[in-house]
Amino acid sequence: MGSMFRSALFKLTAVYAAFVMSISVIFSALLYKFATSELQTGFQNQYIRWLTEYRAYGLRQPINPASELAARSHHIFAELVYLNILLFVFTAAAAYLLARRTLRPIERAHEQQIRFTSDVSHELRTPLTALTMDTEVTLLDIKATKDDLRHTLRGNLDEAKRMETLVDSLLQLTSMEAHKLRNEFSRVNVKDVATAALEVVKKLADSRTIHIDATLTDGFVIGNSGNLTQLVVILAENAIKYSPEGSEVRVVTSSTPQTVTILVEDSGPGIAADALPHVFDRFYRANDARTGEGTSGFGLGLSLAKLIADLHNGEIIMSSTEGKGTRALVRLPAAPRRQRLR
Repeated sequence: MGSMFRSALFKLTAVYAAFVMSISVIFSALLYKFATSELQTGFQNQYIRWLTEYRAYGLRQPINPASELAARSHHIFAELVYLNILLFVFTAAAAYLLARRTLRPIERAHEQQIRFTSDVSHELRTPLTALTMDTEVTLLDIKATKDDLRHTLRGNLDEAKRMETLVDSLLQLTSMEAHKLRNEFSRVNVKDVATAALEVVKKLADSRTIHIDATLTDGFVIGNSGNLTQLVVILAENAIKYSPEGSEVRVVTSSTPQTVTILVEDSGPGIAADALPHVFDRFYRANDARTGEGTSGFGLGLSLAKLIADLHNGEIIMSSTEGKGTRALVRLPAAPRRQRLR
């Protein structure tokens, strides 16, 4: 925990403890006042009774009301002080635990923001460095030909597009985390969504001579058609990128009265067991065969896919066996059936 959060933790603990103890002190003061007032009334009544009933018979006054009241009041005061000390110890411990629990999500979000900013800076620095170096080298080369300049410009354009893709992905993540898309939800058929997504990835599949085996059936959900299409595109593109040329990628949609599922399965090298729990982390790219040459990316695709699934109250389950392929299963709640008109 950083110094900033330690300071906030102690301040929040002090606020919680001060609030509880102020109530306790006020209650103790009222209780002390009430108890001493009752004792004083009792001793006064006892004294009056002695004066009116027992003094005439020569009986001595059993106690001194003033000294007895002082002794009893002191005892009550001491008991209340001890009780408040014990309450303070308990309250301080409870307040500390409550403050830690309150600040933990904020601290975690802060750490994620710092890590996210660092990752973004790193990802943007790489293409910017490439742009700068290529441009400087070309400018220093007095013998550079028109073809050399064209080659440099083409490389700079590729890097610019790379940065544009990163920025677009980040903007999409931000807009979805803000939950701004729920107002655009409607009844969507996942068969149409998958069909549109496969049209998008068809060119990529053809370039790698990968056959897409699509078994698509109707299944209706309440959601955003464009985002669900993007989810399937992300999963299908990953499957195509990481599959060997000439292999097959399966895409299946199915439904039950409660759930609609989208399955994307490839026969690529798979994902290592220790990397599988992290595939939805932003900027995460496993250092294995699945991230070999020709599979460049920012590590944002699956993060975006998971956000889309979460936004639709669904889930993505990734399973993989090294050397045998990867399986992505999306589960979404089915839309209520429309009632037939009588």
